[in-house]
Amino acid sequence: MQIVFQKLARYFRNLWILALLDPQRGLLTVVPAPGKIPYLQASNARGCHIFMKPLRLAHYLLVDDIDWETVCLQHRLPDGKWKPARLVVETSPANFQVWIHSKRPLSTEEKRIWLKKCRSDPAAHPENRWGRCPGFRNTKEKHRSPTGRFPLARLIWIDWASQADIPVIDINTSAPSSLSHPRRGPVCRPDVLSRNSFRRADDSATDFAYALSLARRGFSDDQIRARILSERTDWSNHKGQRRIDSYLDRTISRARRIVNTT
Repeated sequence: MQIVFQKLARYFRNLWILALLDPQRGLLTVVPAPGKIPYLQASNARGCHIFMKPLRLAHYLLVDDIDWETVCLQHRLPDGKWKPARLVVETSPANFQVWIHSKRPLSTEEKRIWLKKCRSDPAAHPENRWGRCPGFRNTKEKHRSPTGRFPLARLIWIDWASQADIPVIDINTSAPSSLSHPRRGPVCRPDVLSRNSFRRADDSATDFAYALSLARRGFSDDQIRARILSERTDWSNHKGQRRIDSYLDRTISRARRIVNTT
């Protein structure tokens, strides 16, 4: 694990931070020192998620929630070699995150355009991006195996020697030239987000993912509550208005706490 930390430190130019996310207590930032590894491993074994991000956010772009085919199409050359400045993490089986280290700082609007182009998860704000740290287990309940084990986030590739020459975008007049291949399939736009875009293993996880995305986009608590109430059809697990209200209060409060601390 110390070797992984050394590689990550080189990639992020020693300007990076870790976060420990307890599903019940929220997020705590942690300095990525080798002496913290046992504490992080013990916390991970208790079900906490371990995330990472650079401190120079403007120089890094995180492409999230993509499959291996998309990784190969957009981040590898036809001969199979990796494009420059990539950090590739398999966060769960067949699911990947790719960091790109840019030579120049990227504006938030530029990042939005590139993330759409790269078919990234549309739910997360480009300036609030935590990536999953390789070497720790992905403790999302949907990934638990029949034996109770969670998959290990794996470091697939890292290039700390290069920086990517990302084309400049004129936000007002220009569409971006492609980083690689033409986009395939539809892209979810922020103005058409719906609860169905955040389907998880169960309704509670779906509601939380949806609430977190809406909170990140500036929706008020009342607006989030109204959207969940109008879009969720099965309330059999929360019979009665008082139970529904209490459940929504907990879900929205938890999402708001994460947004306010990241």
